[in-house]
Amino acid sequence: MSDAIYTRMRVKKVVTEGQAGATLVLDGALACQAGQFVMVWVPGVEERPFTLMDDDPVSLTVADVGPLTHALCGLAPGDYVWLRGPYGRGYEVRGDRLLLLGGGSGIASLALIARRASLAGCTVRAVIGARTASQLMLAWHMADLCSEIILATDDGSRGYHGTVLQAGAGWRSWATGIYACGPEKMLQALVDSLTPDDPPCWVNLERVMRCGIGVCGSCHCGPHLVCLDGPVFPAKVLL
Repeated sequence: MSDAIYTRMRVKKVVTEGQAGATLVLDGALACQAGQFVMVWVPGVEERPFTLMDDDPVSLTVADVGPLTHALCGLAPGDYVWLRGPYGRGYEVRGDRLLLLGGGSGIASLALIARRASLAGCTVRAVIGARTASQLMLAWHMADLCSEIILATDDGSRGYHGTVLQAGAGWRSWATGIYACGPEKMLQALVDSLTPDDPPCWVNLERVMRCGIGVCGSCHCGPHLVCLDGPVFPAKVLL
């Protein structure tokens, strides 16, 4: 790959995310919308899309699940990564009461909108979850950004014993906008549960993307390309 299309950034800090992975804080900034993604390249390994957990400094939250993510989680301060982007469509902030629903590494997609909405004077509530306590990611960060937060684990090892959707059900009528990212089964269950009484809802779909710019077609979702038409979609588009 050509270095000319990439921005090289140095790792400044690595925060371990339990047994799930790590958050990398880099030494640069990128102008972006909350919910957009970058393509991250480690020479000699591969390239994959990652949401921007923060834009200044650029921060990436990585679940250790494959060759590239394992390589990223093994980086140390002073090492380098290569990024191109940001790409895609981000979230729209609606109203002044935001409910964020995040599962697993999808929580990273919600961190930047939480920070920006809080700075704009919005009230932000978040429900974040994982299968078990050791897999929770970004609880330390989201607690600082949100007015209220619920942690949920499927096995009850930390916080609410149940799913993110179950834990956040009581807050849906309070919200003026719902924002979600996580496993696709979770997002589909959320979309299927929406009623006309619920506020507008946006979901961030995670897909394997080889190009990130709509050329390869690997990220299709029905008639949509996630890299171009998303990754953030109004839930009504997916109903």
